[in-house]
Amino acid sequence: MPVILTQNIAIELGLINGVNGIFRQLVYQEDSVSTDIISEEFSKNAQYVHRPLYALVEIRKSKIECNLEQLHSKLIPIPVMEQRFRVDVGDMLPKDKKPKSNRKTVLSIKRRALPLVPAYCITTHKSQGQTLNKVVIDLKLPNETDDIAAVYVPLSRVKRLTDLVILRYFDNKVLLIKPSKSQLTEIERLDKLYLETQARFPEWL
Repeated sequence: MPVILTQNIAIELGLINGVNGIFRQLVYQEDSVSTDIISEEFSKNAQYVHRPLYALVEIRKSKIECNLEQLHSKLIPIPVMEQRFRVDVGDMLPKDKKPKSNRKTVLSIKRRALPLVPAYCITTHKSQGQTLNKVVIDLKLPNETDDIAAVYVPLSRVKRLTDLVILRYFDNKVLLIKPSKSQLTEIERLDKLYLETQARFPEWL
């Protein structure tokens, strides 16, 4: 199954947020508790779910130069990771359940999960910076979309036109979207920075 990493694990090894891979196997922790007692309550065909330890993901863009022990080339163990975040549930509570005093309604949540999401399809934002083998893109954009990146980014993810398929009919006007004022300002800033860098470091040209 195609997947995408959702967190930076080892930047220097190319295991970064947004990198693509192929999910190959989920490895579980061996249960240290005997299931003999539990077996008395369940049928012999019952399967016990163990806690997952890591996923084996084939990541071709990883910078790991040698094969890991007993693993095929580019097969990387991605561990289960723990995250903590806070959620204010005050707005979710019914009026009669909301605290009348200044008591906080913030919950602290801990979650353990694999930093992976399925990647059968991804957003334009998520595809930025990637070179893909083949893509199917949808250029039928919402009417209020005026961001040139919404068109340029998906169209430029492949090296050959034959590797690109457009999903359905679209309005040709989306190809005429011009950069916004803020984008033009940023382009001018980068051009100026480029010229200044050339002047300061001519020996690197």
